[in-house]
Amino acid sequence: MIRVTDVTHDYGPERALHAVSFAIGAGEIVGFLGPNGAGKSTLFKLLSTYLPVQHGALEVAGFDVARSPLAVRARIGYLSEHNPLFEGMRVDRYLAFVGAAHGLAGAELDQRARWVVERCELGDVLAKRVRDCSKGFRQRLGLAAALIHDPPVLLLDEPTHGLDPLQVARFRAFVKELAPGRAVLFSSHVLAEVAAISDRLLLLVRGRLVLDERVDALRRRAPGGDLEELVLGAVRDSEVSVSLGREGGAA
Repeated sequence: MIRVTDVTHDYGPERALHAVSFAIGAGEIVGFLGPNGAGKSTLFKLLSTYLPVQHGALEVAGFDVARSPLAVRARIGYLSEHNPLFEGMRVDRYLAFVGAAHGLAGAELDQRARWVVERCELGDVLAKRVRDCSKGFRQRLGLAAALIHDPPVLLLDEPTHGLDPLQVARFRAFVKELAPGRAVLFSSHVLAEVAAISDRLLLLVRGRLVLDERVDALRRRAPGGDLEELVLGAVRDSEVSVSLGREGGAA
């Protein structure tokens, strides 16, 4: 459902991604972990067609991102890190607007809107304007908008940001319920969040993919089952590798 092959991306002289490759199949929940500035959001923007592909190839639901961006957009649900919303619109009208933009109409639109409202617990704020909603409700609205057209691929960039602990627990259960038949890629800089929900963990450090492994396998080889120590060790090793590479290049 998602295939990333040898993807490199630059912002001027700064390299954000270095030859990143991975694949995600239907039914997989994959957590994308990395410190701030690691390149996670850049990769999400490439997959969602918000950034042009510079080098390498990205495929979503069988469509090439560079060659068929409209087909890709129709098949993804994307909740971005900053979750831009139309502040002046009412919540119910915003959902109707997003659904219509995806080609939904009539009874189908009504059915999908009711479903996302129920699952994302938005019933209490339907008549409110977006700007009057709390951070938690705004995040839930962004998730509802990403789901309204029932996409086969979900891209969730820091999806639990702004949610309280109970909402986070419900979100985890909801994503696991959604996973069958879908590919789910979500990013976080919180290891516990990734480990609690993911089948696989991808670790990105300074634009390099330094770890791609199933969470259960990681737990088995982590000292005392301590995932944090294992992941921090991978980060440290990659930082040393980057530093040595730069020194070698300078020499």
